[in-house]
Amino acid sequence: MTRRGWAYFIAVGIIWGLPYLLIKISVREISPPLLVLIRTGGASLVLVPLAAARGALVPAIRRWRAVLLFTAAELAVPWVFLFNAERRLPSSLSGLLVAAVPLVAAVLAWLTRSEQIDLRRVAGLGVGVLGVGVLVGFSVAGSHLLSVLSLGAVVIGYALGPWVVDHRLRGVPPIGVIAWAALLCAIGYAPAALIDLPTRPLSTSVVESAVALTVVCTAFGFVLFFSLIGEVGAMRATLVTYVNPAVAVVLGVAALGEPFGPGTAAGFVLILGGCYLASRSPRRAAKPAGPPGGITTR
Repeated sequence: MTRRGWAYFIAVGIIWGLPYLLIKISVREISPPLLVLIRTGGASLVLVPLAAARGALVPAIRRWRAVLLFTAAELAVPWVFLFNAERRLPSSLSGLLVAAVPLVAAVLAWLTRSEQIDLRRVAGLGVGVLGVGVLVGFSVAGSHLLSVLSLGAVVIGYALGPWVVDHRLRGVPPIGVIAWAALLCAIGYAPAALIDLPTRPLSTSVVESAVALTVVCTAFGFVLFFSLIGEVGAMRATLVTYVNPAVAVVLGVAALGEPFGPGTAAGFVLILGGCYLASRSPRRAAKPAGPPGGITTR
C-alpha cells in the first residue's frame, strides 16, 4: 500500500470510528428521526453537487429501485435504530456489536450463492457469534436487551447495503448512489423529524457533535472512502472495518468514561477474529466488488 493509501486508510478508520461517540452526545437532546434528517440532509448538500459535477447522478437514478433499496438498508432503517439504541447503550458497546457486520455479510453471500463458504468461514461465524454472546452476557443489563436486539437491524442493513451495490448497482458511480441515498433519506424523514423538534436551545456540545457527525463523518467520510477505494482497491478498503470498533471503544472509554472490563475485551477479540475469518474469500480469482461494508460502519 502506498503512503497515500495508508493516509486514506488511517483517516477513514478514525473518522468512521467517531460516529458512535458523536451519536451518544447528540441523542441527549436530539430525537433519532431529527438526527437522521440533520445527518443526511447536511451531507446531501455536499454530496449532491459533487456527484452532479462528476456526472454521477443520472446513471444512479436510472437504477432507482436499487437506489431506494440501498437507501433503506444502509441509511434509513439502520441509522434510526442505531441512534435510538445509543440513548441507552454505551457508544463503545454499540460500536463493537455493529462490528459483527462481516458475519452477516458472509451469511448473506452464502444464502444468495454469490460466494462459497468453507470451513474457515464457518469457524469464523461461530467465533463471531460466540463473541457477541460474551459481549452481551458481560456488558448488557436485562433492561437494555431490547436495544441490543434493535442493533440487529443495523447489522443486517449494513450487510445488505453493500450487497445491493455489488449485485444491483454494479458499474454505477458510488458517489451518485450515496448522494441520492442521503437526499432521499432526508426527504423521507423530514415529516417525522419536524414534529419532534427540541423544545429548548441545544447545548454547545450537542450542536458541535451533530455538525461533526454530518460534515466530517458523513459527507467528508464518504468522499475520503471513495478516494481510498480508488487508491488501494475495494478489497483492501474493507479492512477499515476492523479499525472502526477499536476507535469507538477508545473514544467511549476516554471521553465518556464508559466501562471496558475483561468480558468486553474478550468479546471484542472474538468478534474481530470471527469477522476476519468469515470475511476472507475462498482462494480463487476474486471478482470485481462494489464499495464494501464501510459505505456503512459507520
